[in-house]
Amino acid sequence: MHHPDLCIAGAGIIGLSLALELHDRGYPVTVFDQGAPLAESSTAAAGMLAAHDPDNPPELLPLASLSLSLYSNFLDRIHTLSGIRVPFQTHATLQSVPPGTCTAESELTREDLAHLLPALTPSDHRFLLLDEQSVDPRQLAPALLAAVRATNIDLQPHTRVLSTYSIDDAVEITTPNGTIHTAQFINCAGAWAAATSRLSNISVAPRKGQMFSVVLPPSLPLHLVIRTPGIYIVPRTAGPATGRAIIGATVEDIGFDKTVYPANIDRLRTLAATLLPGIANASQLEAWSGLRPATSDGLPLLGVLPTQPNHFIATGHYRNGILLAPATARVMAEFILGEEPSVDLSPFSPARASTQVASP
Repeated sequence: MHHPDLCIAGAGIIGLSLALELHDRGYPVTVFDQGAPLAESSTAAAGMLAAHDPDNPPELLPLASLSLSLYSNFLDRIHTLSGIRVPFQTHATLQSVPPGTCTAESELTREDLAHLLPALTPSDHRFLLLDEQSVDPRQLAPALLAAVRATNIDLQPHTRVLSTYSIDDAVEITTPNGTIHTAQFINCAGAWAAATSRLSNISVAPRKGQMFSVVLPPSLPLHLVIRTPGIYIVPRTAGPATGRAIIGATVEDIGFDKTVYPANIDRLRTLAATLLPGIANASQLEAWSGLRPATSDGLPLLGVLPTQPNHFIATGHYRNGILLAPATARVMAEFILGEEPSVDLSPFSPARASTQVASP
């Protein structure tokens, strides 16, 4: 087998975005995936670029802000390589916030809400209007995959990384097709990261999310995202899914089970209908689930593994993988190549996870 400069495990949005970044810097890259590229959480997501979601840990904001600043160029680069333009679906979010967390000037009044979205029933929610975009991951995924395939990145789907071992100044990687040596290895395997590196102290665990999509009735035009602690409603406004809305999502700590349960979907619909009553009778298109890679503190793991030189990790993005892909690619490429990262990576150091166990 060939011996590339860099190998990545995981062909989700994080792994493929990093592969493109490294390729653009002139490095030969091989990407392995145990299944099909972009088949897991990368296409299960709703696609909100929720950098200012109040549920995000505050330490995430510098990385999230960097990613927002990179996103348009990220999509332009994908378009240049693939010929596929990925549009932003929305440009604003109605964000529910607890009482007392915003000033009277920033909180929307009932009159503001009625003017902005007449169909909304705000109930006891207080809302802010965030300048926030969203994309459709099911548009982004094929465009990103086509962009990767337009380069000489060696993409090897259905090829599981069985083991990795740091030896001298290289990493030995064993797959079903044989053993190779690479200068540097990056684990981007998402919820499967611990198994990929065979390291029990990588505290990444799957957090299941069930969600569904509906056809919005003509009486319910929706051009912005609605998000509360218990529900989000994300419309599709451009492309083949125009007129649909994604509604989600549960947060479940039940391992790798991806079963969709009608009772959970019904509960999500009921919550959504308290905000938009027209959702109650909207035609359902499909329901699905995904496995978010979660850490105990809600922050990703970005850096080198403490006990394994030349063995890096970029995972644990939880609910923000779509948002954080461009920035993760940028800072990890900088870190791996010995440059000063564009943001401080110390909050995301894998060393902090050596004694943690992921929790809900």
